[in-house]
Amino acid sequence: FPPSHPTGYTVDFYRFSVSWARILPNGFANEVSEDGLQYYKNLTQALIDNGIEPVVTIYHWDHPQILEDLGGWTNELMVEWYTDYARVIFEELGPMVKTFITMNEPKISCENGYNSTTAAAPGKVLENMGHYLCVHNSLKAHATAYHLYDDEFRATQQGQIGMLASATGWVPGDNVTEESIEQHFQFDCGWIMHPIYVGDYPEIVKTRVANISALENYPFSRLPEFSQEWIEYINGTTDFFGLNHYTSVMPIFDTAEELGIYTRDSGIIKSTNSSWSTSSAFWIYVLPEGFGNVLRMIRDQYNNPPLYVFENGYPDSGELEDYERISYHYEYISEMLTAINDDGCNVMAYTIWSLLDNFEWNAGYTELYGIISVDFNSSDRTRSAKLSTSWWQEVISTRTLQDVPSNSTRLDSVTEGQKDVQNAK
Repeated sequence: FPPSHPTGYTVDFYRFSVSWARILPNGFANEVSEDGLQYYKNLTQALIDNGIEPVVTIYHWDHPQILEDLGGWTNELMVEWYTDYARVIFEELGPMVKTFITMNEPKISCENGYNSTTAAAPGKVLENMGHYLCVHNSLKAHATAYHLYDDEFRATQQGQIGMLASATGWVPGDNVTEESIEQHFQFDCGWIMHPIYVGDYPEIVKTRVANISALENYPFSRLPEFSQEWIEYINGTTDFFGLNHYTSVMPIFDTAEELGIYTRDSGIIKSTNSSWSTSSAFWIYVLPEGFGNVLRMIRDQYNNPPLYVFENGYPDSGELEDYERISYHYEYISEMLTAINDDGCNVMAYTIWSLLDNFEWNAGYTELYGIISVDFNSSDRTRSAKLSTSWWQEVISTRTLQDVPSNSTRLDSVTEGQKDVQNAK
């Protein structure tokens, strides 16, 4: 946070996502919306004018309907169509943008979009293999866009580009072992990042899906196979490790497999404990230890890459005195600082989700993550400060991690227990 800024409250960067349909209304690069481009140019320039670096996510789960009608991410032609779209972004926004994210959480969007009817568009269940096709093509598209940037734009724009993966952490518990943790991580995060950092899918993922597919009498593995050319083309295609992290579980092996019953490709049950502190989202538990475990695993698995935390947040029901949200961020940042200072994790930045309350996919407005409240019943969407707004202002202006205020403590009197966050931005 630049301390020289006149307000003292300016953040280093602001991450936003570009809508494919807003730029290419019919999905293809033969028709470009100048109005759509101008909107993002104006936003980008406004950030720069205020000393804030724009961080642009090229694809965040939405594409024009015509592309979905043509098969969406189960169609390999999406690789070409996405690359055409990315070229427009590089040409038009690249001169002002130094950090691009190719895709947001392809594991989540592919599982929810092509192996579920409840969580996200397009809401298809395709023979328990649509999500594998989706990730396969997403990785190809990511790599192709990376090489496009590397070959044609990096020299003049001097930016960086990378993939953004989600990772659910883990904490100790009954029957949680090093082996179950490893298997959980590879199906949860390695599925996406192993092809980029190591080459090809993790062996455990390939072996398990192939074996279970055979048991189901498929004449092939439901997990597609990369050719050697694609393995080499995808390997190394990132300048940083983008990470979204919210919560953790106790990963244990599914004991039904001992009876020859295979109900999940991962073989992992994500166990939870009713005593854990929870949030308005049924799946988010407050377990900061798991965050540190993820950071250290990434350090060890991928040679300690530069890591950007691009999402970390806590949902509630929109209360203005959001003590639980402040506590969440305090505990998770504390864990991150331990990973940086004691364990050598190469964390470059930390980003909250989110600045404003917003629409959360299938949860609508029932899970609100913002540090600023939005009245969605108001025609002008009135904004109101929450307690966490003031807390973050203190953190930003002092560059120190402030204590969590108690219900009887004025925020401006909280001065003890500060921690240096200079290295974590």
